Amino acid sequence: MSFPLFIDDSPSLIEFTRIYLALFYTFVAGFYTYRIIYMSRTEKENIVFPGVKYCASWWNHTTFKFFRALIWFVCVLRVFVPSLDNYLGLFTGLNDWPGVMFGNVLLTAGFALSMLVHFNMASLWRSGIDPNGPRELKTKGLYQFSRNPMYLGVIAAQIGFFLALPSLFSLICLVVGVAAIYRQTLVEEKHLTESFTVEYKQYSQVVPRWF
Repeated sequence: MSFPLFIDDSPSLIEFTRIYLALFYTFVAGFYTYRIIYMSRTEKENIVFPGVKYCASWWNHTTFKFFRALIWFVCVLRVFVPSLDNYLGLFTGLNDWPGVMFGNVLLTAGFALSMLVHFNMASLWRSGIDPNGPRELKTKGLYQFSRNPMYLGVIAAQIGFFLALPSLFSLICLVVGVAAIYRQTLVEEKHLTESFTVEYKQYSQVVPRWF
């Protein structure tokens, strides 16, 4: 009796990924909600700063928050309504086990990186731009290699999501997400330049924006 050298386990991996994405984004939503509530009570001050309504930071913050909620909703709904896939514009040519598996790994690694930076920043972390902060310019740890390591993690996770669920839907989320992060990076750089005129200029000359 002979056995095939390769067994196509794409269907089982894809079904696993369907459940994994729902659990993953539910965890992310719960984690950020908990951290914001916990830090707000611990710091006894607001830590979420979307910005003045309709300003650049507000649009970036609102857009990213909307698509994050939409991704969570779609991923959870797919578990209970598998036929939803028919409306996501799946790229069937990319929906195979190497790409999907790599997408799962990259999604998880990207989130792990952003969380590592999040906890490393500790009380300095803010969602958006604090008009009265930050209290100090972060240049140690991963910030020695990139001025935006947390955003790098988020972008990696977004790419991972696209590979794990290759579709028109996830591609739109990727493009919009990266654009919002890039625009927010420019806004934050302007704020840091005004807050730490000399220090940030020197820092930006030796450490790249991304990597």
